[in-house]
Amino acid sequence: MKVALFISCLTDMFFPDVGVDTVRLLRRLGVDVTFPKGQTCCGQPAFNSGFQSDARALARHYTEVFEDSEIIVSPAGSCVTMVHNEYPHLVQGDGRWEARVTAVAQRTYELSQFLVDVLGVEDVGARWTGGPVTYHDACHAARGLGIREQPRRLLRHVQGLELVEMDRPDWCCGFGGSFSVRLPDISGAMLDEKIRRVRATAAPTVVTTDAGCIMHIGGGLRKQRQPVEIIHLAKVLANIS
Repeated sequence: MKVALFISCLTDMFFPDVGVDTVRLLRRLGVDVTFPKGQTCCGQPAFNSGFQSDARALARHYTEVFEDSEIIVSPAGSCVTMVHNEYPHLVQGDGRWEARVTAVAQRTYELSQFLVDVLGVEDVGARWTGGPVTYHDACHAARGLGIREQPRRLLRHVQGLELVEMDRPDWCCGFGGSFSVRLPDISGAMLDEKIRRVRATAAPTVVTTDAGCIMHIGGGLRKQRQPVEIIHLAKVLANIS
């Protein structure tokens, strides 16, 4: 199978190792991965800030870049939610673009969604020696795409890994892109509560599927000097040593 990798802005700029782990994992599973160089931002920041025309232009650009790809896979659940759920609405009624954008959006998958629902794989041959982990449900992936069980199925098949569920794992971390900038006090309060729930598990590692959550929760953990690491699911699944 051949897929095109959509990396996302935050992953590209701040967590390139997540992209590397994603490619390593997919190739290990026999998937041929390409990287279309023309890809840019998915348009979510513009969309969330009310700049519909800018977001629409990026939806068209994404379509042009990935239109020849049979399947598009991304380690960024929030970006996949934008592509899958919002792109078709942005071009609705546009006879030139509606069918094209919708078709490409429907071929775009978040990483765990692709592994479990498309490839039909739950055991990727990964191993873990870092102690118990807890899982944070990233809002866009969980609420926008219904991705809740796929990451957990993958984690439960990792040799040596103990998954310890926190109370309300779907409690939002408070990032929400520009939300954390516009409403920092509310965002900070949500983050504090998220970290409290993480700490209650006593797990030294938090796993999630979105770079924004990693950035926000990770920053909060460092600020509070908590001995807890937050990592992307791809890092766990790519580890075979």
